[in-house]
Amino acid sequence: MTEPRPQDLFSGLIDDLASQGWSQRALFAPEVLTRELAAECRTRARNGELNAASVGRGGAQQIQEGIRGDRIQWLEPGQNQACDQYLQLMDDLRQALNQELFLGLEDYECHFACYEPGAFYRRHLDRFRDDDRRAVSAVLYLNDSWQAEQGGALRLYLNDGREHDVLPLAGTLALFLSGDMPHEVLPATRERLSLTGWFRRRGDALL
Repeated sequence: MTEPRPQDLFSGLIDDLASQGWSQRALFAPEVLTRELAAECRTRARNGELNAASVGRGGAQQIQEGIRGDRIQWLEPGQNQACDQYLQLMDDLRQALNQELFLGLEDYECHFACYEPGAFYRRHLDRFRDDDRRAVSAVLYLNDSWQAEQGGALRLYLNDGREHDVLPLAGTLALFLSGDMPHEVLPATRERLSLTGWFRRRGDALL
């Protein structure tokens, strides 16, 4: 099976983001890469490298499992070949977003996220009140054979009052405007893995 070209991968995502503020695409990442990323996430989890995620930023950060229950580890270049391949793919998407939408995106940051059965993340926005750098959120899912009855959807609260659920099926990418799209992660009956990240612009100033 021939892998789609980057411009084919990106065009629909960019059009959706411009017109409605969000998009999703199945099989965004190659199947082999998705499997390798899932294996790397599980290896880090077994080795105790994923830590409980906090809410807030700076000195106000706190671990509050009543708000979010995932464990995370940030990706850094040079750690793993599959991770580097994914970071390059997202940098290609960053450049395409800048070319088509003039967003001024300067970089991309992301982390592995592991939700154990029953874990969730309450409704929130991805942009901090005092920091406007996060512009576009991007979540790649790493879970084979996910079924709707297993829960774990990413629920987007759309501007027209509707809700849209994205199932965390391996290879699916969800993309949305960080400051405009409230969302939550619903609890699941099985382990749920993802790569969650943000395209960031240069901050005008602290708000």
